[in-house]
Amino acid sequence: MISAYSEFHRAGNAHSIETWIDGKLVGGLYCVAIGKAVFGESMFARRTDASKIALAALVCFCRHHGIELIDCQQNTAHLASLGAREIARVDFVAHVARVREQTSPTWRFDPVYWNELLPANPSALT
Repeated sequence: MISAYSEFHRAGNAHSIETWIDGKLVGGLYCVAIGKAVFGESMFARRTDASKIALAALVCFCRHHGIELIDCQQNTAHLASLGAREIARVDFVAHVARVREQTSPTWRFDPVYWNELLPANPSALT
């Protein structure tokens, strides 16, 4: 299994989103991306909420690059609390067929992507 993901990574299709504190890896996730189809594979945390921060970074990255959907693969209360929802299989298959041929973004996170968490109208916060 590791060799398969290593091959995906070398091909530019497997990516890790990592959370580091004081030079130590404390959490993250990895995903597979084909075009603009993104499939979350696994999350881990050695510190409270470290995987949630990584997921927030992935969401920001995807929003910035026009990636409409992240396949979470599991319907869990945790993911639902973060905004995940189920979609019909036929809709999912149609989505993947449409976006897999789109140009994949360069998978490098820029801190400006965090602005994607802000509402479209920041004055709505007050």
